[in-house]
Amino acid sequence: MLFRSATVLGYGYAPPGEYKAAYRGMVTMWNFDRAKGRINVSKSFALELPPYWQDLADAGKLASDGFFFLNSFNSEMATGGIESGNPPFEAGASMRDMDYLHIVDWKKAEQVFKAGKVKMINGFPVITLETSIAEGVLHLAPEPKSPHGVDVTPDGKFMVVAGKLDPHVTVYSFEKIRAAIAGNKFSGTDDYGVPILSFDAVLEAQVEVGLGPLHTQFDNKGYAYTSLFLDSAVARWSLGGDFAKLHNEQPWKLVTKTPVQYNIGHLCTAEGDSTSPDGNHLISMSKWSVDRFVPTGPLLPQNFQLLDITQPGTTMPVLYDLPIGVGEPHYCQMIKADKLQSWMVYPEVGWNPHIQTLDPRAPKPGNEGVVRDGSKVTVNMTAVRSHFVPEHVEINEGDTVTWRITAVETTQDATHGFCIGGYNVNLSLEPGEFIEFTFVADKSGTYPFYCTEFCSALHLEMMGYLHIKPKSAGGTPTAGIAPTTGSGH
Repeated sequence: MLFRSATVLGYGYAPPGEYKAAYRGMVTMWNFDRAKGRINVSKSFALELPPYWQDLADAGKLASDGFFFLNSFNSEMATGGIESGNPPFEAGASMRDMDYLHIVDWKKAEQVFKAGKVKMINGFPVITLETSIAEGVLHLAPEPKSPHGVDVTPDGKFMVVAGKLDPHVTVYSFEKIRAAIAGNKFSGTDDYGVPILSFDAVLEAQVEVGLGPLHTQFDNKGYAYTSLFLDSAVARWSLGGDFAKLHNEQPWKLVTKTPVQYNIGHLCTAEGDSTSPDGNHLISMSKWSVDRFVPTGPLLPQNFQLLDITQPGTTMPVLYDLPIGVGEPHYCQMIKADKLQSWMVYPEVGWNPHIQTLDPRAPKPGNEGVVRDGSKVTVNMTAVRSHFVPEHVEINEGDTVTWRITAVETTQDATHGFCIGGYNVNLSLEPGEFIEFTFVADKSGTYPFYCTEFCSALHLEMMGYLHIKPKSAGGTPTAGIAPTTGSGH
């Protein structure tokens, strides 16, 4: 994760006049515990970067494993101020011909972090810019101005950068990058002392693809696909290296362009940023649709288009339009459906998806009801087409309620909902799922509860009432409803 715009680290204060001295960029290296499916904050750290505006990154793979690559813009360190008569950011940040590709050895950074060579900022460990330079963690390379993507080829041997204001994609060789670092082939340093690799020493090729290149994806046929925002097209071009040899294709050459509708930003091929792209289709994710669809309100939908990339060469037709009624489509992943191993229903009735196991607290048919322990109440409920058991729940104002529901369905698609509108409770229950929630019954009254997922012909009849007896009513506290006998199904 990175700061797109430089700022004062730790959200300190500094005026624009102190930008160069006080502002910095940053990228956070989150450690991910795959077994738990959670971020491990204690093993995570950040890297301080120069105050350029760092943008999208891509991780190395195979040949470049252990590195990641991060582009940037506003290496001019423009501070804007149009209200004061200064050039606007968009002009000030686009004056130079080149910006900086950041090349980060994250395995070396991890070693630096483990050695404790960090600075704590707001309680979070940060490897300072000075330490990154001294330890050889960070290098820069010139890249075309205003880039909006760096993409690593499936074999990890090449990095592709598209500068929005350059009609080319620029291809860097990881082998040449390693050799340039080892051989000290630098063209100098930036204002902060970060070594800048010689552009000619790391350049592999430049391919002229069209106007406004942004993002690149790959297939398993030796091609790359770059979105062209200003051309409103997708460019197909041939890769070099092993791909060119394998597919008998002239390397680093524009093959064809297919017009799309309209102003394409991101694009997606099946597993197109992995080591093994797979599939015969590409999704163009356009940011505008202009006159493609009938307006249905104040906003026009964006447009996804499906392209057929089955055939090599110049054949790459548009197959399908799909209006998307949400904000700017800004990335997606596509994998082949036969690689999915979805749960059609939970493995057993009473399954808790949060702990990924059968939960002994899950109510079973025949054991439903309300159990009171002082002012603590447990509601044990089952849900099945087309009723809840119990259908009436009686408690007292002020009770702390733990409500447990098991969806005892095992039929695929037999999803139920559960809503108590007066208490802002709204749940979705998959077949076999167990769920638990807790609330304080601080508002007396009678509240309907009902299923919110259409489940059967008698879906509307799948409801009941929560009765909360007010304190002002006095008398003996409600004892609760005894568990039912039998499944009630």
